[in-house]
Amino acid sequence: MGGKDDGPNPRRVVFVTVGTTCFDALVKAVDTQEIKDELQKRGYTHLVIQMGRGLYTPTKSDRADGSLIVDYFTFSPSIQDYLRSASLVISHAGSGSIFETLKLGRPLIVVVNEDLMDNHQCELAEELAERKHLFYARPQTLCRTVASMDLDSLVPYTPGDGTPVARIIYRFLGFPED
Repeated sequence: MGGKDDGPNPRRVVFVTVGTTCFDALVKAVDTQEIKDELQKRGYTHLVIQMGRGLYTPTKSDRADGSLIVDYFTFSPSIQDYLRSASLVISHAGSGSIFETLKLGRPLIVVVNEDLMDNHQCELAEELAERKHLFYARPQTLCRTVASMDLDSLVPYTPGDGTPVARIIYRFLGFPED
């Protein structure tokens, strides 16, 4: 379900995205040795962190010591290529990031930013986790989620057809139907 094989040593990338916000709690969580060890134990070779407006700078690693290769950046015009090349995505709970990842068929762990007020993102993540489309965590439970996740238990996401809803809205607004 995603990733790129490079012969006998497959490249398995974990891509972390916080979107355009500051979510230092997530960046700090994935930067812990505990998480890095768990990811490496599960066969992942690279950790790429999109850290957004955050102030916390993760630790880079070039694998000279045999550990996970870690890199980071703040922003990119598009994260589409990062999502496509990922074997696992760990994302903030923004609906754009969630649905973009699910449409690409990548395994996803959504981490909710509990510092946001009136967090409707939490409801979305919980609902999609209940439907087994993704895993759901908080920064402090992320390592436990990574350690216990069973990627085979995920159910592929199939986008719905919004046409019937659009017709109702058009009719309500008085627009002609096609």
